[in-house]
Amino acid sequence: MEPLVLTFDIGTQSARAVLVDDSGILLHKTQKRFDPPYFSLEPGWAEQKAEYYWDTVCQLSRELQGISGEDWGRIAAVSITTIRDTNICLDKNGEPIRPVILWLDKREASTRKPLPFPQTAAFSVAGMGESAKHIRRISVCNWLMQNEPQNWEKTDKYMMLSGYMHFCLCGKMIDSAANIIGHVPFDNKKRRWMKKTDLSYCLFPIPQQKLCELCEPGTIIGGITEKASELTGIPAGTPLVATGSDKGCETIGLSCINPGQAALSFGTTATIQYTTDRYVEPQQYMPAYVAPAAGMWNPEIEIYRGYWLISWFTREFAEKEMREAAEKGIAPEELLNRRLREIPPGCQGLMMQPYFTPGVKMPRARGSVIGFSDVHTRIHIYRAIIEGINFALINGMKSIEKRIKTPTTAVYLAGGGSQSAEICQITADMFGVPAYRTQTHEAAVIGSSLLAFRALGRFSSLEEAINSMVHIRDSFQPDMEAHRQYQWLYSNVFTQTYKRLKPLYEKNYE
Repeated sequence: MEPLVLTFDIGTQSARAVLVDDSGILLHKTQKRFDPPYFSLEPGWAEQKAEYYWDTVCQLSRELQGISGEDWGRIAAVSITTIRDTNICLDKNGEPIRPVILWLDKREASTRKPLPFPQTAAFSVAGMGESAKHIRRISVCNWLMQNEPQNWEKTDKYMMLSGYMHFCLCGKMIDSAANIIGHVPFDNKKRRWMKKTDLSYCLFPIPQQKLCELCEPGTIIGGITEKASELTGIPAGTPLVATGSDKGCETIGLSCINPGQAALSFGTTATIQYTTDRYVEPQQYMPAYVAPAAGMWNPEIEIYRGYWLISWFTREFAEKEMREAAEKGIAPEELLNRRLREIPPGCQGLMMQPYFTPGVKMPRARGSVIGFSDVHTRIHIYRAIIEGINFALINGMKSIEKRIKTPTTAVYLAGGGSQSAEICQITADMFGVPAYRTQTHEAAVIGSSLLAFRALGRFSSLEEAINSMVHIRDSFQPDMEAHRQYQWLYSNVFTQTYKRLKPLYEKNYE
């Protein structure tokens, strides 16, 4: 019998378990939406019980076993990919000490205690003084040290969600270097934990003994334990392969392993990501992440509240579509997307900045909409959100292109937003290059399972694995007249908006 890989994908809103074959076919799938995806003990907090994720994995695995029949016996390896920058404190027995803190949590640590003078001076000279303060504030480890010292004292290992899942499955506190994406002392260029003497270590001073063992992506880290087997139904001893984060696996699952290929992820966080065989920062002093492909990196620009903005718009402005969608048994976004064609490129002068959550490079940014007139409707706002996200991603593309010295020749789309043909066409028009969708929007699952097959020796190279498992389903050719309009708007309006509004954003923070 031909082998299969069982891949778990834990997202912000849901998790899924999928059986995948070596031609990239998703044979069987179970999925569970998190209800709620997180809870908030204080405004802006986002936490979840660690056991909730593990219980969900066990439940999905058992359900998949029930529907997959004889195919369940073909599982040759297990892999898991998860959301990033989601942190958990474990005691010496691997038990969670407190709930998981998700990537979208907005608590902030105090920065009243200054950094040592040499580091402060170095950050100031580099023009990163304000960004360094911002990073210290939003690093969860600093908040824990200040506000929960007893829990921090009990913490034996401070891990990403991915590492905790590895421990639950194979009993080892180990994680892939391609999962270490967050506010922790990790040296992406050297693919190892920082040393105390490294400049940035002071921003998140986690003691070395609280950090887990690291391995390269594509490593078989152990076998499924007897305990995990009883709970999941996965045969004990089945190899567990460490792969990478959801965004990194998505990029490989879209076949983007050459610098001219851009992977666009239209998820809760929208990203543009490339794969390079040398370390290239996407912006000055911003790291390129370790890629799930061994020996490679992923330069990336994030829009933290990407397609979350679509959910926000639907909730706040689309009551009519929500009612109609409920009657028809479809998603309200499907009705909204059909109406995108009613609005011309550029939304008749309406433009949005999608910076609802500020980033390290723009720590004072806010979201904004400019250009309202009496011709505008809420559908104009809806399209302006999509165009605004894409303008921000184009900004990221141009920044990365300068650094990798390679023009983008095509974009590959994944995430919930990519299921809309209208959004795909708008994206092709705005970027001015062909946009492609692969055989499934579950690109992260394909990427993670592809790496597991590679670890098993099924493929002799990453290229061979991609040729076998990734297939272009749809292509969208750009309308170059629309592209010229977008180019003008990008150069003359979008890129000018932040610098003009920055003084007002600053006042909002006073």
